[in-house]
Amino acid sequence: MIVSRLTCRALTSHLCAGRGWPRVEMTRPSSDLADFRKVFAKARHIAIITGAGVSAESGVPTFRGEGGYWRKWQAQDLATPSAFARSPSLVWEFYHYRRELMLTKNPNPAHTAIAECEARLAKQGRSVVVITQNIDELHHRAGSKHLMEIHGSLFKTRCTICGNVAANHKSPICPALEGKGAPDPKAEDARIPAEDLPRCEESGCNGLLRPHVVWFGETLDSDILTAVEQELEMCDLCLVVGTSSIVYPAAMFAPQVAARGVPVAEFNMEDTPATMNFRFHFEGPCGSTLPPALERHETEII
Repeated sequence: MIVSRLTCRALTSHLCAGRGWPRVEMTRPSSDLADFRKVFAKARHIAIITGAGVSAESGVPTFRGEGGYWRKWQAQDLATPSAFARSPSLVWEFYHYRRELMLTKNPNPAHTAIAECEARLAKQGRSVVVITQNIDELHHRAGSKHLMEIHGSLFKTRCTICGNVAANHKSPICPALEGKGAPDPKAEDARIPAEDLPRCEESGCNGLLRPHVVWFGETLDSDILTAVEQELEMCDLCLVVGTSSIVYPAAMFAPQVAARGVPVAEFNMEDTPATMNFRFHFEGPCGSTLPPALERHETEII
């Protein structure tokens, strides 16, 4: 069972390379695209795990690492249940800024290549599933259909009272947030009263809404994890695209797929703690390395 014991999004970095991961190969992974393409041509069920590196190529900030701040905070300062309890206005300003920013961003060639590959292979009776850590919906906008957003979505809300989850693409999400959320460190907090923040529209509820994203320290949805586990146990090729392989439980997905002998290809700007577990490693921007890897193979009839 791949993720049965990994139900918590432990958002601390596990920086000891390979600690706890079974080693499949100790030699350097191959960067032979022709060899990868032979494996790709035979695969029937492809799992593609994507992380922040894919979105970064569309200009989406990660709010992690040096310079990754909104005002004076990084994501881990605001994306927590305790931060929302202390100041729902401040947290909603942060997410309002991110929602509005995403309206100015577009899928890049990596997103498009994945979506086009899925559509093409579906006509051949083959499948592609995208398992993403990203919450920006760029995969959805690019056309991916078989999509698992394990950390939720910027464009969904969840009621803190009734628990209802709903898609929400309003801009702004509520009148009180219009013009708010400036990232400038000198910007003043809006201090919006809770009653003016996004509220549940279910009949008779009116509860305070929160972003439907998995915050630091929260547990991933068990149903999604079960579905991911099923896909990973079925896949005969796995791609890891633009992910640092340090955020759990997603960091364990591909190494455990590799441990059962399934070819795994990593597409990233640099090596990760998991690189040596994989059969292939392609270094460079995903928008450049992924399209030629996923384009129509000469053996494809359709």
